[in-house]
Formats: sequence, C-alpha cells, structure tokens
Amino acid sequence: MILKDFYKILSEEKISDSKYNITILVNEKHEVFKGHFPGNPIMPGVCMIQIIKELTESITNSSLMIQSLANVKFMALINPEVTPELRLELDITTTEDDLVKVKNTTYFNDTTALKLSNVYKKI
Repeated sequence: MILKDFYKILSEEKISDSKYNITILVNEKHEVFKGHFPGNPIMPGVCMIQIIKELTESITNSSLMIQSLANVKFMALINPEVTPELRLELDITTTEDDLVKVKNTTYFNDTTALKLSNVYKKI
C-alpha cells in the first residue's frame, strides 16, 4: 500500500472467474484529505486509480505497472467524511503476453462515482 492506512478492505467476493466485488473503508482522517481539500475533503482521483491497481495486484498476485488508462470517468465526488465505504466492481482478464486488463466501476451507496478501463503490464 503506497499510502499507509489510507483504506482497509472490508470484504472481497469473487463473483465469477474474472469478476470481483470489493468493499473498502477509506480512512477519512488520513493526511491526504488535509490538503485535498481543507474543510471539504475529496478523494483524489489518482488515489482511486492507485487503490484499483493495488486490489488488482492482490487478486492477480502480481506486481503491475500501468500501461494505459481509457474511459476514465469521475461521475461523483467522494467525500470520505460522508461516504467512507466504497464498493468496487472489478472485471479482470489476463492475456498471454502478461497484460492484465481491468474494467472498474466504483460506487458509494447507489451512486456511481468512477468508471474506468485500464491495462497493466506484469513486472
């Protein structure tokens, strides 16, 4: 975990060979939120991308490097003081040439907060 104590995994459920539902709890008291933004904490987009990478590394038991990001859509602001619990749906496929493709949708409550597709290279 790049940011110590930034989040913890509450549950992880394998839905099918490639699909996972993971619920995390964001630490709303983490120092990141003191600067982003004071008095109105908002989850930095780069932190969400890092969380998805770390969860994918755990599932695939691999070290990964981002190859590409596509269709990155931040659809709602995540305020960790209001909605610290996030549900991530991950669809992960691995190719023969050591690429890991991920489609993600992240929710808080019934609100879609983030959608993205990305490709990682195993390192």
